[in-house]
Amino acid sequence: MSAPENEGRVPAGLRLFDAHVHLFPDRVFDAIYRWFDAHAWAIRYRLRSEQIVEFLVGRGVERFCALHYAHKPGMAQVLNRYVAEAARAHRAIVPLGTVLPGEPDARAILREALGPLGLRGIKLHCHVQRIAADDPRLDEVYAACAEAGRPVVIHAGREPSFPAYGVDVRALCGAARIERVLERHPRVTLVVPHLGCDEFAEFEALLGRFENLWLDTSMAVGGDFPQAVPPSLFPGHVDRLLYGTDFPTNPGAWDRELKVLLAAPLDERQRRSLFFENAERLFGS
Repeated sequence: MSAPENEGRVPAGLRLFDAHVHLFPDRVFDAIYRWFDAHAWAIRYRLRSEQIVEFLVGRGVERFCALHYAHKPGMAQVLNRYVAEAARAHRAIVPLGTVLPGEPDARAILREALGPLGLRGIKLHCHVQRIAADDPRLDEVYAACAEAGRPVVIHAGREPSFPAYGVDVRALCGAARIERVLERHPRVTLVVPHLGCDEFAEFEALLGRFENLWLDTSMAVGGDFPQAVPPSLFPGHVDRLLYGTDFPTNPGAWDRELKVLLAAPLDERQRRSLFFENAERLFGS
């Protein structure tokens, strides 16, 4: 399916780094799209990886993090090598890796991702991988990333809480679990997507306590979730926030978050931080 053509471009003069984009091999994208059709929302842009790069770069996105996750053993290494190859082909891509906690050779997969493959961090998804952020099986991931000086992007907020995940994600996830991780691993940098939806206030409070915690804006400010984002986040915590979209698995226009955030009461320095410099500092080479 071709993408809608009626969305806009990045405004002239704005450098944009999208910290939350997904890239998968075609067959994995096909399975993801089928899952969303059956259990979640209608995806607006049913694109594959090369089309995603063309779409975003063509609209003025300068750089973006390529995220993926593994839901069964033996998948992570294939995905990590796939995204590393994509990054070699496209300079806009900043590749992150993944691992399924507890899978055979998990440590070797982490070593390859953060070493020879040159991936800029590790992505975990508590809902899909059915694991809490403070589960001891994740300790080796946090330790490896802390040692390598690379962040962990971890979907640890409670929403969206679809029953089809096969686990009670509202019990599995939440700010209290991230708090325990940060207390246990003070050297690891964590990025929690969706501003921690739906516990915005709780995650905002953690920003004040832990300098190694970041949040991304994906799907949280564009009206995709019903919960209201506290206005104190913008501009109050803008130096610890990352612009992100969840493209292409989001239901709305690709620039929905961009338009909302461009209207936020930010000065030029804060805009540069939110839209480019924070992510460049966190994920850049």
